[in-house]
Amino acid sequence: MLLETATVLAADDLTVELGGLPVLRGVSISVRAGEAVALMGGNGSGKSTLVRTLLGLLSHQRGAVRLFGSRLSGFREWWRVGYVPQGSPALLSGSKVKEIVAAGRLARRRPLRPLTHHDRAAVRDAIALVGLSEQLNADIAGLSAGQQQRVLVARALAGNPDLLVLDEPTSGVDLEHQRALAELLAGLLSAGKSVLIVLHDVGPFGRLIDRAVVLSDGRVAHDGALGDLGQHPRFGGHVHHEGRLAGHDHGGDSDGLLGGTVEP
Repeated sequence: MLLETATVLAADDLTVELGGLPVLRGVSISVRAGEAVALMGGNGSGKSTLVRTLLGLLSHQRGAVRLFGSRLSGFREWWRVGYVPQGSPALLSGSKVKEIVAAGRLARRRPLRPLTHHDRAAVRDAIALVGLSEQLNADIAGLSAGQQQRVLVARALAGNPDLLVLDEPTSGVDLEHQRALAELLAGLLSAGKSVLIVLHDVGPFGRLIDRAVVLSDGRVAHDGALGDLGQHPRFGGHVHHEGRLAGHDHGGDSDGLLGGTVEP
């Protein structure tokens, strides 16, 4: 059980319309320092829209968002937030791994200034953290899907953020690379970082998750312990046991690692 800690991200009563149609309806969500929150729900439930709204990439018609205690409209410390968007890294074809990861330093640099020695060291450290040091000068198009995803994670980590937001980082990635990402996130959480991760399948991330927020039709259908989904009348039967992540015991259920799919 988490101790009372500072809230790093909070949204209250968010309503978002796209093309005149409601996508989010009165959604409230929070993430505390050192906490891992899984954002779940079926296709079209509003998960990616919520993430993009929380980060100011989409506007909202009602409600409020705060990052590290500041209203979104006045937030300036974007280096504190690392974002891994949903999408194909293949769109970055022609770029080297180190070039892509270096973009993660932009929030910590003055505009148009070249990389400093500290910036280059941070880029190398982020690439090493995701286990791709040997691919430093490789074109991202030549990497596997799992390696490409790790490059985008490294880009988000290069700024040494306090909050890491990942939008379905396991899409198209095999189980081995999912487990590698889970171990990486376990280390970040142990260091006091916060994680908001959009998941369709819990898979190897169950042991990390302190709380699950499930969206259905643009509304919060569940906000609580991941293990409670097994007894939820809407989601029961979609959670199964897989096994414990080696070397980590952060949050999660008392019976071992949860895995499965939530399909509202």
